[in-house]
Amino acid sequence: MALRAGPRVLRVVVLLVALAALGVGASVAPSAMAQSHERRPWLGVALERGGVGARVGHVVRGSPAGNAGVHEGDTIVALDALPMSNARDVLDSVAARRAGDLVELAVARADERRVVRVLLSAMPSADEILRMDLVGAPAPMWTGIASATGEFPETLGALRGRVVLLDFWATWCGPCRMMSTNLGALQAQYGARGLSVVGLSTEDSQRVASFARRTSMPYPVASDANAETTRSYGIANLPTVVMIDKHGVVRDVAIGYDAASATRIEGAVRQLLAEP
Repeated sequence: MALRAGPRVLRVVVLLVALAALGVGASVAPSAMAQSHERRPWLGVALERGGVGARVGHVVRGSPAGNAGVHEGDTIVALDALPMSNARDVLDSVAARRAGDLVELAVARADERRVVRVLLSAMPSADEILRMDLVGAPAPMWTGIASATGEFPETLGALRGRVVLLDFWATWCGPCRMMSTNLGALQAQYGARGLSVVGLSTEDSQRVASFARRTSMPYPVASDANAETTRSYGIANLPTVVMIDKHGVVRDVAIGYDAASATRIEGAVRQLLAEP
C-alpha cells in the first residue's frame, strides 16, 4: 500500500531521480510508483528544488551516480555540456536518454568544478532502490520523533546489542494491522532473547497514541509527524519493516504484508538473534 499523499507524507521518490525532480515536501504520484519498474534510464540521485543548477540532496548507494563519484551536496550544472538550470532540466535530459548510455555530468563541489562520467542503468523498482540504499549500511538515526506510548526508545543507539524490527505503519493502513499482529507475536516470543519491535507513523502523536491505546498495540510506537525519520529511511509503502542487527546495521527490509513476508521476517529474527 502506498503512502497517502499529504504534507506529512514526504516520500523521497527523489531516490528515484534523476527521474524525479521532486524536492523535500513532494508527495508520490501513484502513476510514478506504478511505472518505477519500467526500463527507464536511471541516475540514482535526489535533487533539491531551487537555487542555481540542481543540488544533489541524496545519492543512492550503488547507483550509477554513486558509482561514478557523485556526492551529496554536489550541484549538477551541465549534462553532456548542456547547462542545467534546475532539477527539471536534469530530469528531462536523463529521460531523453537510454539505459546503457554514458553521460558526462559537470558538478560543482565547494569551489571546484569537475566532470564525472556516469553509465546510466535501467531504473530499479522502488523496493529494489530501498534495499540498495539501506541493506548493509548503518541504520539512520531517529530524528524528530515523539513517543506515543511512553515506552519508545529515545534513540536507536539505546537498543544497541538487540535485534530491532522498525515498523513503519499508519492507523488507516489495513495491512499494517495484520503486520502489527504478527510483529507482536514475535515480540512476545523473542523479546526475552533480545528482540525489540518498535513502530513509527507519520500521523500526529495524539492520533497515534489514541489508536495504540484503543487497539492495545503490542509494542512501543511513536509519531514522526514531520516525517524526518521516514524520509531518512526512504519509506514509500506501508507497512515496511526494517530489520536491524545488534550492531545497528540494516540487514533486510520487508515491504507490504503477506504470509511469505511474515515467514521471512521470523527467519531473519532467528538468524540475527543467533549472531554474536
